[in-house]
Amino acid sequence: MADLRVKKVKDFSAELSVPGDKSVSHRALLLAALSNGPCEITGFLPSEDCLSTLNALIALGVEIETLGEGGTHLRVHGCRGKFSDPGRPVDCGSSATTMRLLCGVLASQPFEVTLSGDEVLSKRPMNRVAIPLERMGVRIKGQGDRCIPPLRLAGREKLKAIHYDLPISSAEVKGAVLLAGLAAEGRTSVSEPTASRDHTERLLNYLLVKNVREGKTVSIWGGQVPESRDIRVPGDLSSAAFWIVAAAARKGARLMIQDVGLNPSRMGILGVMARMGAKITERVDYSGCEPMGSVEVVGNGLTATEISGAEVPTLLDEIPVLAVAAALAKGKTVIRDAQELRAQESDRISTVAENLRRMGVTVDEFADGMEISGGATLKGAEIHSLGDDRIAMAFAIAGLFAEGETVIKGIECIEASYPGFTRELDLLQAMSR
Repeated sequence: MADLRVKKVKDFSAELSVPGDKSVSHRALLLAALSNGPCEITGFLPSEDCLSTLNALIALGVEIETLGEGGTHLRVHGCRGKFSDPGRPVDCGSSATTMRLLCGVLASQPFEVTLSGDEVLSKRPMNRVAIPLERMGVRIKGQGDRCIPPLRLAGREKLKAIHYDLPISSAEVKGAVLLAGLAAEGRTSVSEPTASRDHTERLLNYLLVKNVREGKTVSIWGGQVPESRDIRVPGDLSSAAFWIVAAAARKGARLMIQDVGLNPSRMGILGVMARMGAKITERVDYSGCEPMGSVEVVGNGLTATEISGAEVPTLLDEIPVLAVAAALAKGKTVIRDAQELRAQESDRISTVAENLRRMGVTVDEFADGMEISGGATLKGAEIHSLGDDRIAMAFAIAGLFAEGETVIKGIECIEASYPGFTRELDLLQAMSR
């Protein structure tokens, strides 16, 4: 198990770009595979999780070429949604996104397939995606009441169109139902309590698949095949969030991030940081299937805020580093309505609270969130990632503000979403010496 050692930095000025958006990379692969011809994807994120989706599609008979070095430029040969029986379990690695979205893609295939994963994924519940797909005619069997992987899935070529009310907003469950809806007879609709990320809908629109949003409901009509088009993946704003917090909380720091995704359903991090007093300017330079541009941050003192309600579903990946920002801010920050965090790669509420306490921060934990008393001097500590990439990276940022050395245990998980994070961290620390 590898460690990462982090020490306090001074003011810094930097310009950087971040790897391709993880959520868009998964969906770009899947929809390109469903399309009617070749699609070139640029800016793809070759992380462990996204490569799980790529390798799963190859196992299902999809031809995918890697163009050039680095693995960020791909050509996917669409098969009009006609996949091959792999004859063996399809390995989803540690990626719950891969497994949940594949359930929707495979819902209409005329064969049975087993979806498996590693030890971490084999603890993640899949019942929320199984329930609506079973209503559409799919047979999905997992382990126990929570439908833990491995999953045995038997699809059917003609699915039943449904209207489904999501009990908890989830872009992955919504996406799985919409992808299955491509093979349903009629109109399939999904309603959410609050709007989640809309990458699936944007890509469907870009690939000329008719879907429509009416209030909190998204609908798609069956019998459509995505049109093959080239897809440009923007930089991942969730990855940029770590550096945004690092710069915003350090007076005198300056940061410019180029070619990053500026999808409104992902910009909650910028709104929260602005409420906390951060000086942030964003500019959209390009709009294809996803808007992208630049974000500039000028360091300033932060003040406490409340994070709750409709903005929470757009911040599930960013809340760990926002909790670090809260620890560095003046006053008490309250995070509520975030019970979904307990079902991520780790129980992010308990893990964040425990690690902040290790660094000398007072935290009161709730069933759906926490209250963080900011302003105390952070102390270097031993931090356990529990295999959660967002925890590892968030507390690496905390280490940049802590007295003494912070040691992050188990950083292998970072490769799941942000290859190159430790290199950027080393450069920032070297720049500040």
